[in-house]
Amino acid sequence: MSELYHCVLRIPSDLGIKHRSLLEVVARRLRGVVSACTEENGRFSVYFTEPRTRFLLEKLIAGDFSVVSSISDVPKQIQSDPEIEAKACRSNAIVSMGGFALLELVKRTLPVFFSRLSVLRSVFVVFISRQIISNGVLGLIKDRAPNADTLTATAVVASLLAGKPESSLSLLVLSNFAEMLSLSAAEKARKHISHLLNLKEKFIWKMVDGTVVKTPIQNVHVKDLVVFYLGEKISVDGIVISGSASVDQSSLTGEYVPSYKQQGDSVFAGTLVQSGQLVVEAHRVGDDTNLARIVHMVENAQNRRAPFQNFADRMANMLVPISFLSAAAVYVATRDVQRVLNMFFIDFSCGLKLSTATAFSAAISRAAQIGILVKGGNFIESLSDIDTVVLDKTGTITGGHPEVTDIITVEGIDSRELVMLVSAAERNSSHPLAESVLNYAKANDIEIPDNAVTDVVVGRGIKAHLTLFGQEQDVLVGSRIFMADNEVADLECISIPAGSWNVFYVARNAKAIGAVIISDPIRKDLKRAINRMRRDGIDEILMLTGDSKQNAEAVTRQLDLDGYRSNMLPQDKADFIARKQTVSRVMMVGDGINDAPALAYADIGVTLGGKSTDIALETADITITSDEPLKLPDIISISRKTLRLVRQNFAITIAVNSMALLLGALGKINPLLAATIHNTATVAVVLNSSRLLFDKAGVRKSV
Repeated sequence: MSELYHCVLRIPSDLGIKHRSLLEVVARRLRGVVSACTEENGRFSVYFTEPRTRFLLEKLIAGDFSVVSSISDVPKQIQSDPEIEAKACRSNAIVSMGGFALLELVKRTLPVFFSRLSVLRSVFVVFISRQIISNGVLGLIKDRAPNADTLTATAVVASLLAGKPESSLSLLVLSNFAEMLSLSAAEKARKHISHLLNLKEKFIWKMVDGTVVKTPIQNVHVKDLVVFYLGEKISVDGIVISGSASVDQSSLTGEYVPSYKQQGDSVFAGTLVQSGQLVVEAHRVGDDTNLARIVHMVENAQNRRAPFQNFADRMANMLVPISFLSAAAVYVATRDVQRVLNMFFIDFSCGLKLSTATAFSAAISRAAQIGILVKGGNFIESLSDIDTVVLDKTGTITGGHPEVTDIITVEGIDSRELVMLVSAAERNSSHPLAESVLNYAKANDIEIPDNAVTDVVVGRGIKAHLTLFGQEQDVLVGSRIFMADNEVADLECISIPAGSWNVFYVARNAKAIGAVIISDPIRKDLKRAINRMRRDGIDEILMLTGDSKQNAEAVTRQLDLDGYRSNMLPQDKADFIARKQTVSRVMMVGDGINDAPALAYADIGVTLGGKSTDIALETADITITSDEPLKLPDIISISRKTLRLVRQNFAITIAVNSMALLLGALGKINPLLAATIHNTATVAVVLNSSRLLFDKAGVRKSV
């Protein structure tokens, strides 16, 4: 297995955001590069498997890259197929297996001729293991410490000196085959989300002078009109100009119930037209679409290493000398070269490193499949330790769209008449609750008088004078305090249901005639999400809101929360989170706009809702792209399952390889069997991590 190297390079200060992103893309195309990520402090962090890759990285940084505008402009000598490493691994496996089979055939059919090929056999073994020997020697020279390849290279040299090159060849065949399987599984996990969201569209129907023309997708620009027909993938972000269609948005939101789109609605690249057709004005195209940003973010997320990954790397490197010490002790005690080879062909490094990296990549990809975007493996690890969840109210607990839920009138007053009076008074108001009254009037075909003369009393209500049904009327709309201040009579005749949030009292000619109750409905399934989080081990669930104490109390009772804070400004929320972090691990869930300070302070910041995606992609650690609260316990479940798998893989790798070392030292197994046990364990833990991609048990669907 290849050793993993790490370097940090300084990015030139004049390199713009676009070129920094391109730098990541090009670097990942280089042979041996596992991950590449630009950081905010101007550093470029790269993990790679081939020491000479560092030279190419320095060439990228120091060369003429600042004028590169596309991948095609990158010099050919520093470009590489993204799958070249997997292809090289497959080639090594095929060549080594073919050579081994040929030598075995010659040995069985022409034994005399076979004995004369000793030099050729040794040369072939050296050729097959050339990269391993190179990496092993360079590791000793550069890092001044042995690595996994140093172990294998030592075993190869020992077998050659003992005159038994076939023994190391058989082990190399097994090792190359196991590495091919492991790298394929890890690469599948890393690229899974990119394949999931790939547009695969080369052409698009564009309206030119009133005619629909099929044109290459790269020729579509902002403000162009494009047409999408039944069964086609939408390939731009934009606004529907005409037409209607049922659109599958599961690739972005994880929701498999189609969304109905009509004039004025937003559509996004990567979604699918299931019925109907749409004419769309393009607002974002190419790399600017939400889809491209999401894919880029998920790929970058897999480059942000979790602390557990760094621990795995350090632990793996610390365990390599154990194999050398074991080999030395066995040789001194037994003088048995076969037992020594057992020690060299067993190491802990491959299983620990590959399985841990694969687990976090698979978790990020699995979350993205269901509409949860995680910015890095470090956030997956942090999320697994969360014990406190803090929820914003408006836009998170509630949908952020107040609506009229009840009309209360005194005897002799018609509800439609009451709505006419209130909507007339609120017609020109900028208060957010006024819009809900006007929407209610329009939805119920209630005429709104336009002759009201209004006077707004800030923080209290509105005074209005209007003519209705031929009679002049003085109307008051506002709080109970506002009514009392204006000595309104008969307020006691109005009975308000317990738990009502926002109440507009209405009076006509100084006499109470009714009230309008307005509430911001709690998101569907939020109560279920809270119950699931409690079952998953969350100790405390709190609410922060800028709303009044009365409304906060009503929501807290309805959801059975552990507590709340009301009348809070954004900085107050951030201060509360900072104080809470002294005793708890806190996840803050907000809308990504006014909650940005609190999201930044929290151990994990999460935004809930597709409408906040633009802001959320920049501010939050985790973005849930749909309005589905059940995704909160889902991502907590994924994170905890990931850490359980990583710990499980640690135990399996250490236990199996320790057992193999012991059996090898005692001479109970031969080198081939020792290598078989080691490589089988490595493949097993990598595949164990990969099953996160397909495991449905960790994510519970709502019904």
